[in-house]
Order: sequence, then structure tokens, then C-alpha cells
Amino acid sequence: MYFIKKHRLKITTILVLIVGYITYISMPNNAKSEHYSGDPTVFIHGYKGTKNSFGYMLDRFEHEYGWGNKGLIYYVTKEGRIRDYNLNKGRYAPTFIQIILEDNRASFADSAEWVSAVLLQMKEKYKIDSVNIVGHSMGGILALKYTMDFAGNGYPEVNKLVTIGSPFDGIYSEAYFQIHQDAAAEDLKPDSLALQLLRESSFPEDIQVLNIGSTGDTVALPESVQALRMIIPRNQLREIIIDDHKLGHSALHESVEIDKMIYSFLWQDDGQ
Repeated sequence: MYFIKKHRLKITTILVLIVGYITYISMPNNAKSEHYSGDPTVFIHGYKGTKNSFGYMLDRFEHEYGWGNKGLIYYVTKEGRIRDYNLNKGRYAPTFIQIILEDNRASFADSAEWVSAVLLQMKEKYKIDSVNIVGHSMGGILALKYTMDFAGNGYPEVNKLVTIGSPFDGIYSEAYFQIHQDAAAEDLKPDSLALQLLRESSFPEDIQVLNIGSTGDTVALPESVQALRMIIPRNQLREIIIDDHKLGHSALHESVEIDKMIYSFLWQDDGQ
């Protein structure tokens, strides 16, 4: 009996190893950043955003689609201290990088300074010279501000930019500002100096931008999203307004349709 049990155990172990190997080689996660030759992509959340703002999207990108791996997470404290968490386990270049600002209600100026400090650290510590950026809501405005005010001047260049539900002409709802009263809210008002300065800045040539909005977004109305036309030359801008009255502001970064738009714009266009 002992002899039979022993051989059964060996056969079971071999079967488990075979099944495990077959599962491994068939996993979509093999197409990750160690085989990815393009720029890392930085994700910036919006006003009052948290790690969850892009966390679920990045989980889909990594585990459902096999588009890459989340290589770095940056936390920036209210005092501007940077904490980086390298998830790459020795791999040289991450594909996805998530920036999380502890003070998620700070002004455009302060937030953009923190974002620029993170990207400078990426360049100095990880030798990242060029990135794509994806920003949701105010994160799209910060991404635009970084691109115009910092990129290239000793900071990483921007290859492509994706903005999702970003109110470039401000938030039109007066009721919104009865609830939200802080530095970021002031900058998000349609007549704010911060938005005026953004519109007066010049956008670099040769950077392609994808700007996404939704008819169901009651925070960043399509008209405000489309105000990016006043900043980006038409030959550098792709604009998509999704006609879906159920697709609200916070649902934009949970949309599989938008996942596919980002993938197509950032990676398929370059043959990645």
C-alpha cells in the first residue's frame, strides 16, 4: 500500500507541474514590460482622486489584457516629499507608473510642481527620458501643464498625452462650488486665473494628444472638455466625445471602451 501511495503521489506531483507550466505559458501576462520597447506611461488622478482612481484601470491593463505591468507607484505627501515603490523586481523599465498626491485638493501650480518633481526623480533614479501621460479630470490639466511648463527642460519629454474628462474651460455648475471650496476648486472655476494662464501658454510641437469626454459627464461637460481646442493645434489633437448619458465623470476610468481607446492611441499607432 505504501508503494502504491508513493507512486500516486509522484504522478500527482508531475501532473500539477505540467498543468502549472501550460497555464504559465498561456497567460496573457507574458506580454509585459520586459518585452515592451516604448515609453513608460504615467497616470495622474484628478481632483479628490486616490489610488483607486486609476488603480482598477491599471489592474485591467495588467491582469486582464496583458498590456504591461505597473512598475512604479509614487506617493507625494502634503509637504511634497516623494515616496517611490518599485514593483518591477529588477526589471529596468516599467510600463505603467501611478502618481498619487496626498493633497488632492491643492492648486494647479502646487500639484504640477509635485508632478514635475516626481518625473524629475524618474529621470535621475530610473533613467526615464520620455513618457506618455494619461490624466483624468484635473489630472489631465496637470498633465497638460507639465507638458507645457516643464517637459524637456531637464525633465522627461512627453511623447503622447491622453486626457479623460478634463474641464479645460472649468466646471460650469455653481452648485459644485458651494460644496467644494479649496485651492483646486478655485482653479477649476471657469474664470480662474489658473485656467486663463493655461490657455495663454503654448503647446509643444510634435506631441499628439487624445482628448476624451462623455455626454453623461455632468462635471466636465463636453463643451469644457472641447475647450482644449483653444490650446492644442488641430493637427496634434484627436477628440472623442462618447455619446452615452450613463457614462458619468467617475465612470470614465472604469470604461472598457476607453481602455481600448487608450491602447489604440498609445501603443497600436506605433506598432507596439
